[in-house]
Amino acid sequence: MMNTQMTTASHHFQLRHNSFGRLVFIDAEGVEYEGAIPVRAFPIGAPEQGIALVSAEGRELAWIEQWSDVSADIRKIIEEELAAREFMPVISRIAGVSSFATPSVWEVETNRGDTSFTLKGEEDIRRLPNSALLIADSHGIQFLIRDTKVLDKHSRKILDRFL
Repeated sequence: MMNTQMTTASHHFQLRHNSFGRLVFIDAEGVEYEGAIPVRAFPIGAPEQGIALVSAEGRELAWIEQWSDVSADIRKIIEEELAAREFMPVISRIAGVSSFATPSVWEVETNRGDTSFTLKGEEDIRRLPNSALLIADSHGIQFLIRDTKVLDKHSRKILDRFL
């Protein structure tokens, strides 16, 4: 079990994993909160800034403005926790679609490997700032396109048919 302490002007806390692998937050008074959860405030726009540690009941236990505010050990624990709960493949290329009418099956290349998913309707494609898109598949998995302008010509042509 790793027990790591973090102190700043406004915070003094420790993080550790219990014997069941659950994250335990220990506040300055020594009160333990089992099942603490790190949550990014802006997971797409500013993933490295604004991270809250919340109790299992959703109460904020600590706020981390930026990674430089915490030790390397605390950062490692939090990053491991975030990786375990966040799953948002980033699309780098759209290889093809079964149809330009929805529902359609999309064949894509992502940072997690090649895959296919079903797009139920055009309303499942959300525009985000800076030419980014968030695409929800029929199972609720979110796929991210960070910048449509850097996609290859074939991928952009397919996207244009749905936007």
